[in-house]
Amino acid sequence: MQICYLIAFPDSDEGKAPAPEQLKVSKDAPYFQPVDIDLVSLGEETVLIEGFAVTATRQRYDAHVQMVECRFDLSDPFASSVLQARVKIQAALQSRYIPEAIRQSGLFEDYTILLVQTAKPTPEKWIDKNSASLAKFIRSQRETLNPVEINEILISRTQYSASELTLVDWEGAIIISPAEDYTSDIALLKIGNYQLLRYRMLDQSIDTMLDKINETFFQNKRRPNATRGMIRQIAEHRIEVMLNFERAEQNLLLIGDWYTAKLYDVIHSELYLKAWKQNVKDKLDNLENIVETIKENFATSWEGLMERAELVGWVLLLVGYLYLFFVDDLASIAK
Repeated sequence: MQICYLIAFPDSDEGKAPAPEQLKVSKDAPYFQPVDIDLVSLGEETVLIEGFAVTATRQRYDAHVQMVECRFDLSDPFASSVLQARVKIQAALQSRYIPEAIRQSGLFEDYTILLVQTAKPTPEKWIDKNSASLAKFIRSQRETLNPVEINEILISRTQYSASELTLVDWEGAIIISPAEDYTSDIALLKIGNYQLLRYRMLDQSIDTMLDKINETFFQNKRRPNATRGMIRQIAEHRIEVMLNFERAEQNLLLIGDWYTAKLYDVIHSELYLKAWKQNVKDKLDNLENIVETIKENFATSWEGLMERAELVGWVLLLVGYLYLFFVDDLASIAK
């Protein structure tokens, strides 16, 4: 059997990326392709970790996220000693490819896929027979899981044919294919993890903006009132986040053959992408209300300032008239 370990983390191309490639995600030749994801290959290498040869293929999605696909062979992935080795390999791969600051922040995704060529007598019966071991493999746990937990982990399955099956959980997946046709299913799992990370990145960006608003306008009372420049910066950042959100949402509209659509629907559900999308949308709506409130308060403050300035002007003008009146009156008396 073979392990496919995916790592996704924020990574910008800094405007120096080559022309994007076409992303293919279907077993059959589809009549539509997902055209909203720009994919750029960053290279491939083979490294030796814990005595295992690991082939790592790096790609960048939409100039925002680097995706690393790591593959290595395991003779018995269900053995406890092999589980320990797999954990060490995956930790070493994270250290090798994910920048330290990102690892410390936790803003990255990793996902483990078991690639199986032989599953007899049928994929369904093979999964049922090895259900406890497969559940422990997916969750990377040594403890024995109860039947309810095992069923929850192994419940989401999609079959392309009688001999091909893909099982998806939020922490890992199993792809069974006698012909070793894993590529398209892995591509869909990559897209799902990419979407999840993009929503997390947007969520963090909104939180950072809200913290900045709170610090600038509410925490320190001695700071000057809102300026047009600060309000413009916040509005521009909000627009940028909204555009990124719209693009992330459009990327979900994958249209292809029946199997692609069905499998991606399972991935979408297991990775809770709908909940993340709604969470980001709600925060964007709240942010919009806050920005509008700040604009209204600034406008009110500006109008009040102008009114006070106008009042001061009228007072000065009145004082001037009174001064001229008294000067003229004194001049008349002197004559």
